[in-house]
Amino acid sequence: MNESILLQDGNSLVIHGANKVISSTQNQAVVETGSSLVVISGNDLEVKKLDLENHEVQFSGKVSNIKLGGLGAHKQPLLKRIFK
Repeated sequence: MNESILLQDGNSLVIHGANKVISSTQNQAVVETGSSLVVISGNDLEVKKLDLENHEVQFSGKVSNIKLGGLGAHKQPLLKRIFK
């Protein structure tokens, strides 16, 4: 599966290759792709389009940071992630 992240004008973000949206708030969203986690930070973030059949998620809002990480980091127990 092809994975890509497209940021347009800092206000629109499209992720192709998404398997699920793990969490989404106004300040942060976490999306699982086939090979990694994508953590988006910003302000007024909102899921504008969710099409998991076609593996696409679109966000609007002011994107300030995008981090990519391995899937193993998210699968740790919740308390261990909170109290690093």
